[in-house]
Amino acid sequence: MKSPAPATIILRTAQTIRNRVRGALVWGYEQRLAREVRAHGRLPQHLGLILDGNRRFARASGLQRELGHSIGADKAHEVLQWCLELGIPAATIWVLSTDNKGRDPQELAHILALLEKEARALATDPRIHANRVRVRAIGQHDGFPAHVLAALQDLEAKTAHYDGMRLNIAVGYGGREEIVDAVKAHLQAQERAGHTLMQAAEALTPDHISAHLYAADTPDPDFIIRTSGEIRLSGFMLWQSVYSEYYFCDVYWPGFRRVDFLRALRDYQGRDRRFGR
Repeated sequence: MKSPAPATIILRTAQTIRNRVRGALVWGYEQRLAREVRAHGRLPQHLGLILDGNRRFARASGLQRELGHSIGADKAHEVLQWCLELGIPAATIWVLSTDNKGRDPQELAHILALLEKEARALATDPRIHANRVRVRAIGQHDGFPAHVLAALQDLEAKTAHYDGMRLNIAVGYGGREEIVDAVKAHLQAQERAGHTLMQAAEALTPDHISAHLYAADTPDPDFIIRTSGEIRLSGFMLWQSVYSEYYFCDVYWPGFRRVDFLRALRDYQGRDRRFGR
C-alpha cells in the first residue's frame, strides 16, 4: 500500500490541529458559561424539556432511525447529570406523546423497549439513589406492554420516598389529555362528596384543575427548552406553562451539548419574568 502523499499528510495534520483548537475553544467557552450561570444563581425550579429531533438526527447522520432514539436516550442521562450538578429541583422530560403512539409499529416498539431498558437502568442508577431523585412516569399508559408498565412502576416504587430532585418522565403524554383527565378526576371527587354537577360547575376554579394534574405536587415549569428548531409546544404541559419562559434550540436532541444547555440557562437568567403583570 502506498504511503499518503506529503500534501495529504499536511492536510490531515492541519485538520487535526484545527479540530483540537476548536474543541479547546468550545471547552473554554463552556467553562466560562458554567461559572456565569452558577454565579448568577437564579435557576429554574422546574425545567421542562421537549426532546425533539431524534429521527432527523439519525437521517442527517446516515444512521438507522432507531439509533436516533437510542442516542437520544443516552443524551437524556447526560442532561439529568447536568441538572443534578446545578441543583435544579425538578425536571419534566417529554419522551413520547399521545400523537407518537400512532407511529410505525416497529419504531414504537423500539421506543417502548428503550423506555423499559432506561426505567430499569434508572431504578439501579447510583446517581438516582445518592441524590434521592423521585422519578415518576406521567401520561396515559393504556395499551403499553405489561413488562414496560412493570418497569415504570418498579422505578416509581423504588424512588417514591425520596425528597430530592423530582424527575417526571412524560410518556404517552398530551397536554389536552391531561386537562381532560384532571376535569374528570375533579368531577368524580365532587360526586363522591355528594355534590351535584351544577354545584361542581358553579364552584369550579383553576385550582381545582391544577390539583388533579398528573404531577400536581410539582411546581409549574418556569423554563421550557425545545430542541430541533421547532417553535411550538405541541401540547406540552399546556395548563402549567401559561407563565413559563421558552427557549427554542436549533440542534437536534441527540446533538444537544452542555454548552447549549448552559446557553439556554444564561438566556433564562437574563429575562424579566412578569407573570402577565
